[in-house]
This record gives sequence, C-alpha cells and structure tokens, in this order.
Amino acid sequence: MDPCAFVRLTVDQLLLKLPAVPRPSSGAGVHPSTSPCFCTLSLQDHPASLSRTALLPLASAATGAGAAAGHADTVVLSLDAEAVRRPSARPAELVVSVHAGPMGTNCGISAARALGRVRIPVDVARAAAGETVVARDGWVDVGKPGSASAAASSAAAAAARAQIHMVVRAEPDPRYVFQFGGEPECGPVVYQVPGGAAGGGQRQPVFTCRFSAGRRASRSRSLTPQSSMTRSTSRRLRSWLSSTLHGDGRDGSRASREQRKGWTVTIHDLSGSPVAAASMVTPFVPSPGSGRVSRANPGSWLILQATGAGPSSWKPWARLEAWRERGPVDALGYRLELVFDSGPHECAVPIAESSISTKRGGQFVIDPATFPEAAAGAAWPFAGGFVMGSTVEGEGRASRPTVQVGVQHVSCMGDVAVFVALSAAVDLCMDACKLFSQRLRKELCQDQDE
Repeated sequence: MDPCAFVRLTVDQLLLKLPAVPRPSSGAGVHPSTSPCFCTLSLQDHPASLSRTALLPLASAATGAGAAAGHADTVVLSLDAEAVRRPSARPAELVVSVHAGPMGTNCGISAARALGRVRIPVDVARAAAGETVVARDGWVDVGKPGSASAAASSAAAAAARAQIHMVVRAEPDPRYVFQFGGEPECGPVVYQVPGGAAGGGQRQPVFTCRFSAGRRASRSRSLTPQSSMTRSTSRRLRSWLSSTLHGDGRDGSRASREQRKGWTVTIHDLSGSPVAAASMVTPFVPSPGSGRVSRANPGSWLILQATGAGPSSWKPWARLEAWRERGPVDALGYRLELVFDSGPHECAVPIAESSISTKRGGQFVIDPATFPEAAAGAAWPFAGGFVMGSTVEGEGRASRPTVQVGVQHVSCMGDVAVFVALSAAVDLCMDACKLFSQRLRKELCQDQDE
C-alpha cells in the first residue's frame, strides 16, 4: 500500500507573559493581567476548518516557560497531501492571535479583546519529505492586532510588550487513505486513495461493504465467537445480539415502527471473505417523552474483527455508543471504547469521545492529542500519534466517508478493515440518531417489512 503524505503541526508549551497594566479607577473593561486569555491558531491561506483555540496560562515577568507548561493545551493541526502540495509564492505560516477575556460570544458578539498576533513561518515541504522541523522554540513578541478600532486600541497598548512562549514543530505523519464508493447502506466498494509524491494514479478497490437490516441481520449470528473469547465474553455478546434481533424491552411502539435496530455492516476482502463487521447491539430508541436518542440511553455498535476462517474466529474489537446531544448546537455525541478479553473479565478502554454537528457534519477522530484521558496519562493502547479519522456528513447529505489510518497502526489489511467498519458505523449513527419525527431512508428499511 502506498501512503499519502501528511504533516502534523504541533504547538505546545503555550504561555503568555504580560506587562503590568494599571487597572482603571472605573473598573470597567477587560484587564489582561487578571482576565483569562486564549489564542486561536490557524494557517495562512488554508481552510478555516484547520483553526484551533487554546487557553493561555499567564506568567509573570520572572516566570520561566517550564513553570506552567504542564497546564497549557497542546494544539495539533493536520495538513493533508493536497494542502502540502499547494503551490504558493510564500511558505506556510502559522498565525497565532492572542485574546484576553472569555471565549465564546454573547448575543453574537465576542466578549474578548484582541491583544496581538504572531506569525511563524513553517517549512511543511521539509516535514512532508520526512524531516522533523522545529519552527519556533521560545518567547516571541506579540505584535499589534490587525484591527485599528477604538475598542481594541487600549488592549493593543497594554500588550505592547506582551510575549508568548511556544514550541512549534512540524513532522511527517503518513497515512493510508480509503474512500467509500457510495453510502455504506448501499453496499459500496471501498477504494484506496493512492499516495506518492505526485498524488496521482487510479483508486484501487480493496474491500466491499454489505449492509443488512431487520430480519436480514439474523445472519449476524454467524459472527458469534465460540473459541476466540472466554465463555463470559461470548455469553455477553450473544445477549447483545439477541437484544438486537428481538428487542430488549426498551423500545416502545414508535421505536418498533422505526426499527432502528438489527443493522449490520460487513466488510469483505476482494476474495469475498468477511474480515470485519459492525453490528448494532443496542437499539436506537427515543427516551421517554422525547423524540430523540438521549445520552442517558444511547444506542451502540460492536465492532468485530475476523481472526481466521469460520464463525468461531470473530472477536470484539471496540464498542461505539452514540446519542443526540441537547444544547444550542444540535450534534451527534459519541463514545468509543476498545474491548479487551482478559481472563474471566472483560475490560474496556475509552479512546474517543466528542460530538459532530448534525447540520454541517465533521470528523470522527481517534488521536491522543485530542482526547483528554490520553493526554492525562491514562493507558493509551496505541503506540504513536494519530490513529484514525473519518469524514461524517450532516443529515440529509449523501455520504461517501473518507477514512485515514496512521501508517504505524497498520500491519495488514485486516487492521484497516476494522477502521473501515467503524467508519461505516459512525456514518450510520447520523441516521440512527435522527429525530423520530423524521422518517428513515428506504435503504435503511428495505427488508424490515418482509
């Protein structure tokens, strides 16, 4: 397999040093020396979706960078092959905008004030070629903000001698890239997107995807493991599959009519052998008195991996839970845990938890840099950085998920297959978590009236 060139841009050890600012007698306004500060990081001439926000710990003039580095956020931006190859007359530039005041907006107006901006040139071409590049390590003066408005002028004067400490590092992050040829429920072919320096070539088929729902999901009984797991884990999996096929008592009449249960996606290699699967083991049903799947009562999928031939070779790999978030932004919430069979007990290790906008869609990501538990030192089961990412379209949009897998996590096509099955399950969660006042597409219900 030919990987695609990616560059991982990491910014850490963020720390802000401000001069003493006298407090006005009126007490009005934002005082940078006492207010929370944050920064936004983006790449010049690159999509706004790459922008990130991080809190900035404050330091006195005598404080060193190491004193607060442990409390600072680590920010990661990933550049794909197309962005790395983009022709430009000037090198890539990291733009760090520093603000004082709370993050977010109030009635659409930001409560924070711009203190200044820092621009750091980054040689992404060298990083894409396989070299780790340290673009900045130390203190940098914060320049004046671009806006000359009266509201920002006082903050600009206060930050005349402000400094920000950062370590900016660009390093190669090659990934294998795959794309579904259509929506997962339509049984598409999964292609590998070729890499290489030129990024050309034809996509190569690597898997086929088969979807089933309702009674047809009873074929998932063949996935029930016998010899590859302990007896307790096998019994638990059979219970999950039984609740999937016959209901678990939670789904009311409306949920039964919707039939958001029993969905299965099976990934086959080009010889036709199944190599991975995603089986809905907990139905997606509305919470009492509501038309939505709630966080307290999520639906779930079991991601299964084939370890050989025959029905006894399947073992659980991960469990994915999903629900519909409440709040100002309508979103699909999710949680992913790796499942381990350790003697008489089964253990699960959380590796991802976040949300995706149901309107705009977004990215499902497994990456220690974006998962607080991994950053806090919990047992991280993957060696290396970025693990996997998958695109997710918003409701009502045709989806052809693109899956990225870190090269260091792939030793065979079977390793890729479980990530492809997981990607299909995440994509189908967007449908499974639709409000129950909305009908599902016919592809998701095609065999439920048989």
